[in-house]
Order: sequence, then structure tokens, then C-alpha cells
Amino acid sequence: MKALLPVLLAGALLATPAVAQKTTAKKASTSAATTTATYKLEPQLSTLGWVGKKVTGQHNGTVDFKEGEVLVKGNQVTGGTFVVDMTTLKDEDIKDAGGNGKLVGHLKSEDFFSVEKNPTATFKITSLAPIKGAAADADNMTVTGDLTIKGITNSITFPAKVGVKNGLAAASGTATVDRTKYDIKFRSKSFFENLGDKVIDNDFMMTFNVIAKQPTSVASNK
Repeated sequence: MKALLPVLLAGALLATPAVAQKTTAKKASTSAATTTATYKLEPQLSTLGWVGKKVTGQHNGTVDFKEGEVLVKGNQVTGGTFVVDMTTLKDEDIKDAGGNGKLVGHLKSEDFFSVEKNPTATFKITSLAPIKGAAADADNMTVTGDLTIKGITNSITFPAKVGVKNGLAAASGTATVDRTKYDIKFRSKSFFENLGDKVIDNDFMMTFNVIAKQPTSVASNK
């Protein structure tokens, strides 16, 4: 019996590190699930399109993201901030160079986005709420955030498809924006009378596809 005691004691001591390793691994996994990570926006992979309508038709184009970040906890997006470079605003439907340049110049002027004074616009997520029963390929989140244009900030809400997978956070959807809330009143029937077919809709649409990447140092530790 005495001869068995050292063997049993040695076995117990050798088993201890294995238990410690399991405990440490469990704690690390729990920590990863509760720690918020910052994913960096990939401007070259992200797109932002716009559509503006009027009585006689519509115009559409793009504007580039400058920078941004997405906050991720576990496999869920919890927040984010995005900066748009308004100097990159383009129109895609007018093929004539002269007419295209005239429209873009007008959109960048004081009548619309006042780009010289306000070269960037920003959007900051303030809340995300799951959409119950959303299909796998449909919008699954209701996103609310603060949109700042021309230095004026208003809260907007819209549905989007949001997800995190393999070190990438992605979001896509369409948001409707009332331009008059940002002091863009040019040819708005809400402020001017007798415009006839010169009326421009107050609302314009922004369609986005955002891709953000997990920092390399964090991804390599997984």
C-alpha cells in the first residue's frame, strides 16, 4: 500500500496541468465572446450608392467611404462609425460629360451638400435590433444611428442584412433620407410653391454594402 502512494501522488500532480489548461482555454473562449473587437472598414471593398428622384425622372450615382470601423462582440455586430468622402460624389446616369459635370457641380454646391465646407459625412450606429423571423437571405437587423450631413445630425432607422464570419463583418441595405432635415431645400415643395414639374423629392435613397476586416494580430491569435 505504501508503495502505491507515491504513484498515486505523481499521477495527481501530472493531471493538474491538464485541468489548468482546460480551465484557461475555457476562460479564453469566454473572454473572446465578451470582448468587443474593432474591425476596420475596407473602403476598396465597400460601396455606397445614391438615388435622387424628381417629377421628370431621377439621377443615381456613387460616393466613396473614406474610413470607418465596426464593433464586434463574439459573432455579433454591436456598433460602428463610418466616414464618407463627399468630394468623391459621382453621377452615373448622365453620359454627356458636360451635363454630368454640371449636375455633380450643382450637387456639391450650397444648394445641396455644400462639399467645400463639409467634405465629409458620417454615420454612427446607436442601436441594432434583430428582425424576428428574418429569412437567411433577407434583412435581419433594424439599424438606428446618427447621420451627419452638412454638420447637421439626425437619427435615421432602416433595415439591413448584418453578419460576421471568418474575420469579416458585413452589412448591406438601403436607407431613406429626408434631405430637408439637413438644410437641403432646393426645389422642395415643402418650402417652395408653384414649382410645377421642377419639384425634387425630399427623400433620397442610399444603398450600401459595407465590409470590415478583423485586425490581423487578433485573427492570428485564434
